[in-house]
Amino acid sequence: MAAAGRAWRVAALPPPWRLRAPRRGYGGAAAAAAAAAVARGGGGGRLLLGAAFALGGGAGLYLAARQRLREHSAAELPAGRLQLTLYQYKTCPFCSKVRAFLDYHGLPYEIVEVNPIMRKEIKFSSYRKVPILLANAGSPLQLNDSSVIISAIKTYLISKRNSLEEIVSFYPPMKTVTEQGKEVFEYGNKYWLMLDEKETKRVYPVKEVRVEEMKWRKWADDWLVHLISPNVYRTPREALASFDYIVREGKFGTVEGFFAKYMGAVAMFFVSKRLKKRHHLQDNVREDLYEAVNEWVKAIGKHRLFMGGNEPNLADLAVYGVLRVMEGLEAFDDMMVHTKIQPWYQRMEEVIKKAEAAV
Repeated sequence: MAAAGRAWRVAALPPPWRLRAPRRGYGGAAAAAAAAAVARGGGGGRLLLGAAFALGGGAGLYLAARQRLREHSAAELPAGRLQLTLYQYKTCPFCSKVRAFLDYHGLPYEIVEVNPIMRKEIKFSSYRKVPILLANAGSPLQLNDSSVIISAIKTYLISKRNSLEEIVSFYPPMKTVTEQGKEVFEYGNKYWLMLDEKETKRVYPVKEVRVEEMKWRKWADDWLVHLISPNVYRTPREALASFDYIVREGKFGTVEGFFAKYMGAVAMFFVSKRLKKRHHLQDNVREDLYEAVNEWVKAIGKHRLFMGGNEPNLADLAVYGVLRVMEGLEAFDDMMVHTKIQPWYQRMEEVIKKAEAAV
């Protein structure tokens, strides 16, 4: 696979993602938490596996929901009305999803990179995961869960009938218990936009458009994200390359970074094997990644630029946000060579870059 990737880079013109240094990571909150566990030393095995599960299978589940979710958007708001601050791990696919959404909609926001070990940056919150989005539209509001954040902000952009607080109330957390007996909070309607009939017809001319968008947003959370860790930590060499990027792009101290890079790479290599078994992946996990992205391309079809038609919809942004965290890694190069994703991915890069430039 690696040889094929190198051949592609020599034979073809460098695509946009090769013309700049990688901006994003791939390991996500799971990898960052895993690195943190290794650096701390205590309880590393359980935390590594739990963190890896959070990346691969926890998509929309979170432990704490005491703090009310809040959300907001600014594309249709008077200038200066909204202030957004995103607390993130740069190497988190769920954070990447939120960034893709905010960037595409031209919503300015500040980024606070969270130290994955101490997490002092989010000590104000009883909710201890990322992303966390603070929105200030007159009063400070906290939003958790990437898919709820996106749905709520999009609703607020479209609908002028409800306040931010009212929209947030449409996404109540529901307590459930995992197979491991752990209590978590789930948001069963997190893929819905809370619109009235007129607004719904404007955004979704036919019912099938809405159903399709929700289906693939859920697919990105429930399946696609499961494929990241097993692919980027597939071999010891790939695991080391992944953690090298995590350490360089994340907020680690010198000692933390050293232990995270070397011990974390070893730990996540073995964790990735457990994840492969848990999610019933093929021996060659690349094949699952290839099948998934080709399934996505097939769903878009030959007559649409994006799943949203001429412009990306929320499903496009979700899939792009998950996939781009592999940029700069062997898994990403292999995906570009061995699947049909490249034209769509380039179009996504272009439209988001255009939106960012317009801000």
